[in-house]
Amino acid sequence: MGVFGLLAACAKGPTYLTLDPERQSMALLEVEQKQARGQRVWCVPYARSLSGIEIRGNAKDWWGKARNTYERGSEPLVGSVMSFRSTRGMPLGHVAVVAGVVSDREIIVNHANWNRNQVSLKMGVKDVSKNNDWTLVRVESQPGRYGKFYPVNGFIYPNVDG
Repeated sequence: MGVFGLLAACAKGPTYLTLDPERQSMALLEVEQKQARGQRVWCVPYARSLSGIEIRGNAKDWWGKARNTYERGSEPLVGSVMSFRSTRGMPLGHVAVVAGVVSDREIIVNHANWNRNQVSLKMGVKDVSKNNDWTLVRVESQPGRYGKFYPVNGFIYPNVDG
């Protein structure tokens, strides 16, 4: 499929320049169509469409299902999927697609249903983990305002052809 442009070979895995604009358009069109039919917009189908990572099931299960099919790690790369753990307030977990890397402790994500039935583009996420390993984050709830703490499994990297 060759969905993402490869910047350079990297010992830690692929590095991506930008999200594929065609995938972004397709994912947003799917959201518009669902909303027009009165259907709920969920994080999983949106992340699957945007990233090209073909995992089914609840977001809380993506990390385990990715094993042996997709590379996983603790480094955020554009195009990778951030896998949030299940919590009491978020029992099905959550997935978000990394849209930009700002620094070693801050990224930008695109995701669906963080705000009920909506797509949120270019939301900041800060690594607040003790070991700088992206196991605990805060997500931007409003521009410049970050909410509570959320545990994260890590990042799932899309397969890249070629």
